[in-house]
Amino acid sequence: MNGAHDLGGMHGMGLVRPYTEEKLFYEDWERRIFAMYIATLQCGIYSIDELRKNIEIMYPTHYLDSTYYEHWAYCVEQSLIDRGIFTRDQIDQRVNELAKEAA
Repeated sequence: MNGAHDLGGMHGMGLVRPYTEEKLFYEDWERRIFAMYIATLQCGIYSIDELRKNIEIMYPTHYLDSTYYEHWAYCVEQSLIDRGIFTRDQIDQRVNELAKEAA
């Protein structure tokens, strides 16, 4: 592969600037995504290979503009949609409800 998902070691992509204060989670929603990932993986909804496939089908601009846990969220959502557990409309509706509650 030679795409947006495989930038490690490529020339011309700039310096890698690691965080100076490395944490596992920087925001609460990241912890929830991690829990959702583990729970859905444990339930056998998808495999590690499917997670990687879903990361690789992300549009390159979306991949590059999103964070590590946003990649995981996308992959969990896509796997749930692929399995017919939820529809895109159901997920979008719930996201909108949660956004209204947060506001």
